[in-house]
Amino acid sequence: MGLPSSFALPAFFEGRLSLPLIAAPMFLVSGPELVIACCKAGIVGTFPAKNQRTLEGLEEWLEEITHALAQLEADTGKKPAPFGVNLIVHKTNKILKEELELCTRYKVPLIITSLGAVPDLVETVHDYGGIVFHDVVNMRHAQKAKEAGVDGIIAVCAGAGGHSGQASPFGLIGEIRQIFEGCIILSGALSTGRDIAAAHMMGADFAYMGTRFINTAECMASNAYKQMISEARMGDILLTDKVTGINANFIRQSLEQAGMNPDELAPHGKLDIDKELSEAHNPKQNSIKPWRDLWSAGHGVGQITSSPPVAELVSQLKAEFHAASTAQLKDSQKYL
Repeated sequence: MGLPSSFALPAFFEGRLSLPLIAAPMFLVSGPELVIACCKAGIVGTFPAKNQRTLEGLEEWLEEITHALAQLEADTGKKPAPFGVNLIVHKTNKILKEELELCTRYKVPLIITSLGAVPDLVETVHDYGGIVFHDVVNMRHAQKAKEAGVDGIIAVCAGAGGHSGQASPFGLIGEIRQIFEGCIILSGALSTGRDIAAAHMMGADFAYMGTRFINTAECMASNAYKQMISEARMGDILLTDKVTGINANFIRQSLEQAGMNPDELAPHGKLDIDKELSEAHNPKQNSIKPWRDLWSAGHGVGQITSSPPVAELVSQLKAEFHAASTAQLKDSQKYL
């Protein structure tokens, strides 16, 4: 079965997707193997530019991904799903310009921006034929994203892993659609194909799924991290701004194993993306660091019990999605 015709997809996605799904970029654990596997399976694979310590390393990853996807198309005659790179648009990201230049050079199809919607960046991406999705947690940020000219708005709602929002998806999606005609992407506790179908019913064009893809064979997360996710429940997820300086969801057990009391965390202070991720990458850095030692997950953890290969997971999600979509159609006919 193909995708429902009602999905409002940007043109270059058409004919390349098996599901309206983006595997969200996740600090330190999303890498080329995961991205390539996702695109091969027909969903959008992404990674944060900051998952590489250096610009040289970032270029190596871009080369690896673009080469692998081009080779896949040459071998099969089928276009894989596009991939994306997450750029942190924040004053503490001192090399944003250089990261964008590399993405421009490799014509990255999708740029996902966080912590700042900038018209000049959007224009640069549009100039080489790419599109920009921007993540927001409230309507003030959504309005700024619209004014910046983005192609899609990612509604980061309550229960999302990583840096998270607190809004209900019903309220945020509905209000965004009132002001924005572009693509809307829903993030927040999505773990199954039924969740993807529900996102569509709510008016989202894509589902944005992060935590579920930590527990895949191709993800760079440690086995200990994956095991903790498999054992965690929604009640184990702690929303706090005391780990990174911005509200984010972390697994309480990861804080406890690091010797911290989740209920008595000291204030973090100002966010410094470059400093924190650089230190997290540094094997000689012995102090406890977010993402490396303190592990994030969303409210959907209670539905995650395995770590299959991406291809197997996507096959399962497709079956669940189509079953749920068919059931919704049948149920709706009862009330005509």
